[in-house]
Amino acid sequence: MAALAAVSVAQNALTSSGPSYSAAGIVNSASNAPDALAPNAIATVYGTGLSYSTGSAFVSTDGNLPLDINQVHVYVGGIGVPLYYVSPTQINFVIPADLRPGDVDFFTTHDGLAGPHVKITVHDAGPALYPWGQRLIASTHADGSIITEDHPAHAGETVVVYGTGLGKTDPPLETGSISMVAAQIQLLSELQVLVAGAALDPHSVRYAGVTPETPGLYQVNLVLPKQVGKDPEIRIAIGSQISPAGMKLPVR
Repeated sequence: MAALAAVSVAQNALTSSGPSYSAAGIVNSASNAPDALAPNAIATVYGTGLSYSTGSAFVSTDGNLPLDINQVHVYVGGIGVPLYYVSPTQINFVIPADLRPGDVDFFTTHDGLAGPHVKITVHDAGPALYPWGQRLIASTHADGSIITEDHPAHAGETVVVYGTGLGKTDPPLETGSISMVAAQIQLLSELQVLVAGAALDPHSVRYAGVTPETPGLYQVNLVLPKQVGKDPEIRIAIGSQISPAGMKLPVR
């Protein structure tokens, strides 16, 4: 009992002053970059005292991600946003899909205690691809099977790469809604997919938009060039924003 009491006292001491974080710790969840935040992106805040315990999202009866996990809330531009995951040092959340780009207020609360109000900058787009292993891209073959070094893609194949931060969609989506609807990005005319440094022909991009059933997740369906080398780097550019270098797709 004494040990349990000591743990309780230590836990309360960690969180008694409320959550702690800085603007630099609020990042795109795929790239960990603070300058790649965009409407409908999945983002992460790193800090301390963010929650007493770890918890993950469940789908509510109205078909949306929750706004509250373990008494944790996140506010972006004054709006309570959907949550994917909370822990004492990390929260994953979805930036409002209809948010206007610019500087906005951000803060979190936990058990009635508010963290600092900090300013974050939301861009039209902040494309980033999710990693799978060591600098490989989270991707699938057209049949849905995962692309790995042991199950690579091939030249001329249609593949799907996954990321976040590709911006608003058409039709618009409700933030955090578990939607079955495919919706392409509004900035499709500004999209470039770079394979080994060369821009794909736009006709080789078959779809660029949200992944149904997973709020904030995007996918780009693309046809690989018939002449492509082993494990090419792939980057996604929208306007002046571009995904990080060094992310590669297993190709043989």
